[in-house]
Amino acid sequence: MQRDQEGNSVSALVEQAAAIAAAWGAGARATTTVGQERAVLRLLGVSGVDRDGRPLAASVLDRYLAPDARRLGGGITLPMVIAMAEYDLPIHEVALEVAAGNIDLGLEAELLEDPERRAKAQKTAAAMAAAALARADANRTARRELVALLGEPRRPLLGVTLESPAIVDAADEAVAAVTAGAGAVRVLVPPSRELAEVTARSGAQVEPWHPAPGSRGGLASFDPAGPPVPTGSHRALAVLRAVLDDAGARNGRYVRLVTESPALAAPDQAVIAAFERVDLVIADPLREIVSGLVDPDRALADHGFAHRLLARAGTRVVIPASSLVVASDLASGVPSNPATRSGRALALQLFAVSLALADGLLPDSVVVGALPAWLGDEPSAAALAVAEVAVRRELFPSHRLAFLEPSSASANEWQALVAGVLPDAGDVKLLLCCSAASFVTRAATMRAAVDVADAIARSRSRAALTGLAADHREAMLAVAAQTLDGLADTGWRWLVDERFGMATMRIGSEAVADRTNGFDVLAPAVGGG
Repeated sequence: MQRDQEGNSVSALVEQAAAIAAAWGAGARATTTVGQERAVLRLLGVSGVDRDGRPLAASVLDRYLAPDARRLGGGITLPMVIAMAEYDLPIHEVALEVAAGNIDLGLEAELLEDPERRAKAQKTAAAMAAAALARADANRTARRELVALLGEPRRPLLGVTLESPAIVDAADEAVAAVTAGAGAVRVLVPPSRELAEVTARSGAQVEPWHPAPGSRGGLASFDPAGPPVPTGSHRALAVLRAVLDDAGARNGRYVRLVTESPALAAPDQAVIAAFERVDLVIADPLREIVSGLVDPDRALADHGFAHRLLARAGTRVVIPASSLVVASDLASGVPSNPATRSGRALALQLFAVSLALADGLLPDSVVVGALPAWLGDEPSAAALAVAEVAVRRELFPSHRLAFLEPSSASANEWQALVAGVLPDAGDVKLLLCCSAASFVTRAATMRAAVDVADAIARSRSRAALTGLAADHREAMLAVAAQTLDGLADTGWRWLVDERFGMATMRIGSEAVADRTNGFDVLAPAVGGG
């Protein structure tokens, strides 16, 4: 492949992914989902649990949709606003009454047929949405001011993943990691109740959150009498944000908060990010579709909503490189080679990035995972990694990269692999480790590897690929092109083999509807600060 042909092939991939994302993204933005409407309730002030201990926003939505699921398309915002006016109650009190069965939102929705009432409801909803988005704006400003005050850590940020399931112990973990040099702290959010319920209906099971035997209770060390609170809950993330700000101030740098949620939670994750100043979220609709068996329409719609809110909040999105597409291989009985798996993952990552850009995020706000999670298990991992990084630098020249340590990786092997490819990786935002405990002992070695890589990068031109790395690059680009062609021509069936029963296992498909005459709570976010 000649140099001009290589450049053209890379440009063609980018253009094709952007075209598919524009078409499919527009369709996704014309739909709403249970996840979006639940997040809208939270955005407007419905929080906490109902009188039976169930998440209040979910209870309200279930009550509204139970008589007629077709109500979803009209959204829940305007019926709630009408109820607020009718009963002269704030939205949270209305939500409690709806969840208890004392207010029928279906009857309130009928009042929207009166043009005057609808106009008043829309005006009130717009004011409520503007107030909620102002909170996101304030957090965006606070982030900028705190970075200026405390100082920006050196890039790449060295990050850790908290392991303690309850917040009191996790806060101690976080402080120790920041003291050891961490510039970012990741929290894994527990599965939502919706995910647990829909997977149970399909015959599968999601492991629920539970504290460790020694987990301390409450939200802080001075409140040990309360029950343990999940580290990834909204209440706990608010506490952790304050803990990181305090630890950052004592250590002379602003510390980023990173969250990662399981499937069906992208809208909720975005609301929490906007309200609690989460700096980065790890989120990929394609990973939900391929690995999480989520209905494509549901995943694209949820993440489209999330992208718009995250853009307003100034939160960056990290899109990993780890979508593993093997359904067609399993159906044929012939395992794929590394280039095939890499090429498919590359195409889906490119598509996911294109979707985020089409939804309003800027290139600087979309961070690209540099290596597939499974790459370290390959016999020639180092040569393949060189090609993986080189291809992403070609495809994503305006984006920063992130290296996310797989949970199954050997710490020493992953560290050595990353150190080898860092000199040619360009602008790297984040090096994220799996364990906060191991980070304390690895931090000095990781920083030394970054320093050496930086010196090498400044001392020579970027090396050309040869041998196995060059072959892997060419093969994965060819497979990526085939994957995008398949998506454009036949859609998801090209990736997900229905003979394997995958079509019937899709989750969340019943909770998607075309928008009818509802209120778009994020409309004021267009062009927002």
